[in-house]
Amino acid sequence: MTQNLTDIEIAAPRRRRARVTSLAIGGTLVAILLLAALFAPLLAPFDPNAQIISARLLPPSAAHWLGTDGFGRDLLSRVIYGSRPTLLLVSLILLLTIPVGLLVGICAGYLGGWTERVLMRVTDIFLSLPNLVIALALVAMLGPGLLNGALALALTSWPPFARQARAETLALRRSDYLAAARMQGINGLRLMFGHILPLCLPSAVVRAALSLGGIILSAAGLGFLGMGVQPPTAEWGSMVAEGSKVIFDQWWVAAAPGGAILFASLAFNLTGDGLRDRLDTRNAN
Repeated sequence: MTQNLTDIEIAAPRRRRARVTSLAIGGTLVAILLLAALFAPLLAPFDPNAQIISARLLPPSAAHWLGTDGFGRDLLSRVIYGSRPTLLLVSLILLLTIPVGLLVGICAGYLGGWTERVLMRVTDIFLSLPNLVIALALVAMLGPGLLNGALALALTSWPPFARQARAETLALRRSDYLAAARMQGINGLRLMFGHILPLCLPSAVVRAALSLGGIILSAAGLGFLGMGVQPPTAEWGSMVAEGSKVIFDQWWVAAAPGGAILFASLAFNLTGDGLRDRLDTRNAN
């Protein structure tokens, strides 16, 4: 019995170190991405939009670490500057989706009745829509651009937050914690947003971090199809589209922005996994 307890005590710190390592690695990668976006003018060795036709489609070298594209622009500089519209687009989507999803989910779970049925049926309708197809349709109507792309992707990104918030609110509605709050005269909006909302936020943060990788891929998909940020602004999806034309001969033109997309998705996925272990009590051992 003593030996078994010793084994458990030894294994527990190992599990904690693994979780910290996942969060630390993801957080470090996200920090690198944010610093690259903030200090792009200092880090980029060349003007990202400067065209030098005599230097077009050069392979990676000491002068151009990632090579140049079809217009002679330095790919390293464009990859660094491309982090700016990507992170801005992701931030706009999160600012639109998380509040809407939490509001719908908490109202549905707390109020119940016909309000819950209506809100959940609307949520199911939006959840059944294919994200990228609907985003393309909306951007085609509104016109390409950063803000329109964010609105289009946010339209189909909030339902998972709503369903999760509703499930948590239903579990909390009959809890002793809320019963004690009602005994103190706390009801209605004060109870919903003063007591239920703080308990739903950790899981919403975890879901947001885990969904960022998919959002980055969707944003890159819009750019790849020419529906996102317009040239000559550096954007990873549009850069991959340019590189796909010469991918068999000059592979680095598409590989550089493709690697940046992979880096960003991996960073946020690792961060989300680490946050899930830290904030979600159901994963605690």
